Amino acid sequence: MVLVDHQVGLYSGVRDIPVGELKHNVVALAKAAQVLGLPLVVTTTAADSMWGPVIPELAEVLPDGSRVIDRSTVNAWDDPRVAEAIRATGRLKLIITGISTEVCLALPAISATAEGFDVYAAIDASGTFWQTKREAGLLRMQQAGVIPIDYSTAIVEILADNADPLAADVYTALDMPFAVLVGQIASALSKS
Repeated sequence: MVLVDHQVGLYSGVRDIPVGELKHNVVALAKAAQVLGLPLVVTTTAADSMWGPVIPELAEVLPDGSRVIDRSTVNAWDDPRVAEAIRATGRLKLIITGISTEVCLALPAISATAEGFDVYAAIDASGTFWQTKREAGLLRMQQAGVIPIDYSTAIVEILADNADPLAADVYTALDMPFAVLVGQIASALSKS
């Protein structure tokens, strides 16, 4: 799981998805990844100057002692610390999110794909500054072989089996309102 540049300053310009929904999806993705034991690589760019720190909602759910790699490169993959942290996970499949979609998400996703990784771009856990930029980023990623996906499907695909002992915790972490309601209805029906 690679979370690229979910920073206060960048969120201030997001216009293609409601910011509250974006924060919800990113936080839920990070929480569910931890339930499943997925490694997290978190980056910022120019955190002390231009774009500020990681959004507080995400910082709050990162594991204690998490390292956020701050860099100056536009493409996170171009920073050797980021590429090495990703390689060090030993994973060949990556889920990447980023603000902005066409740069922070697309550029490292395309670079990782070119190096042989299977990359899934969590589109609803990414955002950008207007719809045209979103569409251009999506097209460019798809042409490079990056697989667009939504945050909850990415996690549920990894879960694979609702009988898994982690399933309830995964769905709780995903915090999908309709799933919560369905779970409450099922629980109520099983008690009657």
